[in-house]
Amino acid sequence: MKDFIRAVESIEAVNPGLQMLDVVKGLRKAAGFETELIKQYLGDLSDAHDLVADPSVTSYVSEVINHSLSESGKEKGVVLTLDGSNVALTPMLLGLEAGLQSTVQGLYPLTLTHNLVASFLHHVHNEQTTVPFGTKGFWDSISSPKVYALSDLPSLATDALIIGGIDGFILGSEVSTSNHRERSLSDLLKSYYSHQPDASPRLISQKRRMNFKKLVSFSLLKSQMVQALTVRHNLNESERKSLDDVMNEGFDQFVHVYAVCPNIITRSQWGAAAFIGSPSYLSLPVPYLFIHHTYQPSTPCTTFDQCASDMRSMQHYHQQTNGWSDIGYSFVAGSDGNLYEGRGWNWVGAHTYGYNSKGYGVSFIGDYTSTLPIKSAMDMVRYDFTSCAVNGGRLSSSYSLYGHRQATSTDCPGNSFYHEIQTWEHYQSYLP
Repeated sequence: MKDFIRAVESIEAVNPGLQMLDVVKGLRKAAGFETELIKQYLGDLSDAHDLVADPSVTSYVSEVINHSLSESGKEKGVVLTLDGSNVALTPMLLGLEAGLQSTVQGLYPLTLTHNLVASFLHHVHNEQTTVPFGTKGFWDSISSPKVYALSDLPSLATDALIIGGIDGFILGSEVSTSNHRERSLSDLLKSYYSHQPDASPRLISQKRRMNFKKLVSFSLLKSQMVQALTVRHNLNESERKSLDDVMNEGFDQFVHVYAVCPNIITRSQWGAAAFIGSPSYLSLPVPYLFIHHTYQPSTPCTTFDQCASDMRSMQHYHQQTNGWSDIGYSFVAGSDGNLYEGRGWNWVGAHTYGYNSKGYGVSFIGDYTSTLPIKSAMDMVRYDFTSCAVNGGRLSSSYSLYGHRQATSTDCPGNSFYHEIQTWEHYQSYLP
């Protein structure tokens, strides 16, 4: 995203006086991106400016805006943001353009509806080789990302397309009702994608789930999807029934993943090494949740780069020094707005001796002996993670929450933090 913003800044510098809408439409024209759906809601590009730009910048913009997915699983048109999200630029820019044109009725189809419907339809016809939506991926390098590849079966609504669509929906909604449209595009993008969770305004990418839930009408989104599917006449009765099932189940799962759960950075995204040996599987739902702090690293991580590095460092220590099969924690909370997958939902961890097969261990990066994690990180685990785990059938609805020290002789999760979690829902003073 930093490279894209720099390209936008260079274009704005040699095209002074253009409004944000002019730049957004000019970028789309330079990229040659126009479909019947886009023309239906945004009109054609006949009045779009021909932006003056260095040929190398124009070439880069065209490549990075146009989204594509190869048969080998390489996804183009995706950028990595400072918060660790992978964002497809096309739906983000289309949503922004719809908001700038005050074409609010186009926000849903241009950002989310069309891609989700196309993906559900594709899945009905290719059930064995695709997933309904949300396939995540990983970069060849976190520090210098060039190639983004999917890490599972493909979908036409990949995670990057959905995140880009959510951002486009949020930004389009905001500029349609506020003075944000008076800003430059580069300034809006820098502000949205560069802040940190607890020292920033509401309109930032780390708070996209909160803003999305506030702005979206899920009933309207679903009704638009149903309407879009009813015009598909080339389906037989069996395919229609399968599509209805996929759409209903898929939509509920979409809401669960993108509006209930926190943003979970997968193992492949933070650069995890392979599990040593064969993992043991948990019997779900588990009844216990244990809260930890890492102690080392002792400093909270506030960026994706730093948190991902801390995850790799802890995994190396746990595997190479402790002799464990993997990083011990089930999940790890950063102070960057993300929850990091350790052993994950299904694998038995090495976090709480005697209870590893009975619960999840969630650790917070930092030493919380005398201080607390930032509020957004605590809320992410206290509310979002637990709701995600319970609603997903992974954590019992009557789960018991404990501090690590209640199971063994340790100061974990630190005196200050332990005092805090005693006020959390489901905390129990007695551990059987």
